[in-house]
Amino acid sequence: MHDPITGEDETLAEAMIAAEYETGRRERTEVGAKAHIAIRLVRISAGTIVTLVGLAMMPLPGPGLPVLAIGLAILARDVAWADRLLTHVRDRIPTDDDGGMTRSAKITMVLSGLAGALGSIWWFFVR
Repeated sequence: MHDPITGEDETLAEAMIAAEYETGRRERTEVGAKAHIAIRLVRISAGTIVTLVGLAMMPLPGPGLPVLAIGLAILARDVAWADRLLTHVRDRIPTDDDGGMTRSAKITMVLSGLAGALGSIWWFFVR
C-alpha cells in the first residue's frame, strides 16, 4: 500500500502490524503483534462460522437465535457491527423474569443439539 503522507510503500503485513501497535493492547514487539494478528484472525473465523451455523438454524430445527448470539459475541471483540447486531439479537431471545433463558428454550437447545449429534453419528458411522 502507498502511504500518501510519507510517500512510502507498505506491505499488507507491515500495515497490519502497524495497526496492532496502534490498538495498544498486549503487543509491544513485532512478534507480539504478529501473534495477536493470528489470534484475531482465528477469533474472527470461528465467530463467522458459529454465526453462519446460527443463521442456518433459523429456518432449520435447532436453537438459531442463541447460537447466532454466541457467534456474534465472538465476533464482537473485533468487529463493531457484530456488537451492534448482538444487542438486537439478545432482545429477541426468549427470557424468563430474571432475564435468563426460559427452561423450554434450554431444553429445546439441548435436545436439538443432541438429536443433531446422534443423527450425524448415525449417518456417518452406523448407516
